[in-house]
Amino acid sequence: MSLLRAGLIGLGMMGRHHARVLRSLDGVDLVAVADPGGDPHGVANGLDVLPDVEKLIAAGIDICVVAVPTAFHEEVGLTLAAAGVHTLVEKPLASSVEGAAKLADAFAAAGLVGCVGHIERYNPALQNLRARLEQGELGEIFQVITRRQGPFPNRIADVGVVKDLATHDVDSTAWVTQRLYRSVSARTAHKSGRQHEDLVAVVAQLSDGTVVNHLVNWLSPMKERVTVVTGERGAFVADTVSADLTFHANGVQPLEWETMASFRGVTEGDMIRYAIPKPEPLRTELAAFRDAVLAEAEPGTAGKGGSIVGMRDGLAIVEVAEAIIRSASEGRTIDLG
Repeated sequence: MSLLRAGLIGLGMMGRHHARVLRSLDGVDLVAVADPGGDPHGVANGLDVLPDVEKLIAAGIDICVVAVPTAFHEEVGLTLAAAGVHTLVEKPLASSVEGAAKLADAFAAAGLVGCVGHIERYNPALQNLRARLEQGELGEIFQVITRRQGPFPNRIADVGVVKDLATHDVDSTAWVTQRLYRSVSARTAHKSGRQHEDLVAVVAQLSDGTVVNHLVNWLSPMKERVTVVTGERGAFVADTVSADLTFHANGVQPLEWETMASFRGVTEGDMIRYAIPKPEPLRTELAAFRDAVLAEAEPGTAGKGGSIVGMRDGLAIVEVAEAIIRSASEGRTIDLG
């Protein structure tokens, strides 16, 4: 396996994990790190902490991970594209649709692998869920519900809960169902005194008519990351904190209690908790990035399993996120066409 010289810009909460995994990844040598704010978590491990992306490029890197605040994704990413560096940008791809489109176009035009760190695609529970949906185990899909809540992450200052957290669920829902978003209707609230929204409730519809609900906040003292997919044969529940996947089957035995039987649309059946391998999602993601570069994968490619999340996919998620924010601001449903 060829050795790739890797760079990392952004040494904050997410950057420190990227540094750890990059150092442990076969075929990758972390040779340079950069952060104008220094190294608060002590992850440089003997490397000089460079001040900017230009110095990072000058170190002679083949690939780069961008873990700076979202507001700087466009500037840093375009600089790397111009220098011919294959790049993984943490999600969201950019702070605006225009910025995300510029990045996707730049990496495609340069013939580079450009991808986005939508890490939930690499969660074992969601990967297993997608495989089972593809195999038709649930039958027709009726509804997807996600809940993502927890304490406020102090690392976030430049975007609200929609672009920081809800983009996880927007991307994973589109990916596991293999459907695009047709429309969104949302309401947000500002409770912490910050510029950006702290919670959002979304009702959406996918291209095949599937109804979707996203409930997201960073105001809760408990951490919850749950996806529920309900269909004609039952419901899958994916917990991406524990990486557990369970299936609640529709019952096959008639209920004896007539009143209860008439009340419920289906009966309760067996519940199965699947035993699945649980590799670290970040390691799977970075290994997919490495493999895409080594294979000279087509920029913007996105598929199942360990493949990369292309920048075109990242652009689509930013488009949905901005539609959610606009819906809340204007108090109306936004048609995504």
